Amino acid sequence: SLMPRPVLDAVMSHLVLESEVGGYEAEDLRADAIEKSYRAVESLIGAPQGSVAFVENATVAFSQALSAIPFRDGDTILTTRNDYVSNHLMYLALRDRFGVRIQVAPEHPAGSEVGGVDAAAMADQVHRLRPRLVAMTHIPTSSGVIQEVAPVARAARDRGIPFLLDACQSVGQIPVDVGEIPCTFLAATSRKFLRGPRGSGFLYVDPAALENGMAPLFPDLRGSDWIEADLAQPAPDARRFENWEFSWALVLGTGEAARYAMDVGMEALSQRSLALGRSLRERLHRIPGVRAMDRGRNVGAIVTVAVEGWEGARLVKELREKGINTSAVDRHSAVLDFDDKGIGSVLRLSPHYFNTDEELEQAAHALESLIT
Repeated sequence: SLMPRPVLDAVMSHLVLESEVGGYEAEDLRADAIEKSYRAVESLIGAPQGSVAFVENATVAFSQALSAIPFRDGDTILTTRNDYVSNHLMYLALRDRFGVRIQVAPEHPAGSEVGGVDAAAMADQVHRLRPRLVAMTHIPTSSGVIQEVAPVARAARDRGIPFLLDACQSVGQIPVDVGEIPCTFLAATSRKFLRGPRGSGFLYVDPAALENGMAPLFPDLRGSDWIEADLAQPAPDARRFENWEFSWALVLGTGEAARYAMDVGMEALSQRSLALGRSLRERLHRIPGVRAMDRGRNVGAIVTVAVEGWEGARLVKELREKGINTSAVDRHSAVLDFDDKGIGSVLRLSPHYFNTDEELEQAAHALESLIT
């Protein structure tokens, strides 16, 4: 999404400072502001102090969390059909290298009022299968469905099983509180609906997991101390999951984005974004040849449509020439979901709370004039 002015100013001012005094010196001068960025992100998701690590993006956050799980041959990862593609690629790599099994939980049937995973059935699988890890994507990149994650997270907690949530598309779009969704890990990005800078993300780690010694498989000198020739000691907080080299300008921008979202009000901006999503979905569905592909009633501000006779990537190009910014998702990013829907690609439109009804009408009109 577009960065608001305070976020851009936070990033640019630190880059200017680095150009004037040097990177290490700028970091020292802005130490208090950097700490406040940690606190802002923790406040945004209802997390306690010391439970957030800054990383390069949501995928790095997810992989760092995944690396902390001691998988063995025959272990099961319980997940859903609406995984983010990179997450599922990691599961496949774990399967091929360590013999991990991938179990996909059942979905609500097509045509059901409730879309996404069947949370009750998945919670039952948590109890029956005793997987090594339960992992879910809150809102996938390939559709607007908002998956029911809290009951599954609670089931995993009750069984003492780690729960990993990909909240890349949900943080900043809807309220996310780790007190209500008892995650072991939560991975998110700074950009997208949070409106932070690209190239930064964060990982929440449950303090109980930290106390139990969970740490990344490949620690970095920022997250661990080499205290004896044959002994390392991880950092006491979530920063054990961080790497030494990343941009403090982006961290400061992320903190500012979190504060900006809280100042606007997460409930208010979420209601606005979801209302715009519903409005746009209805407008597009009325266009001949356009099928809305987001299933269920609990859908957000990601709107996906299949257009008869058109590939998503071509539509993106044509609409951009008309001043309409969209994106495309193809089957390789959502094999399980798209094969079930019988589609090869979709056009994705993601209105944000700052968009207007007039802009939605312009987007719908541009698409209709293009394909008819």
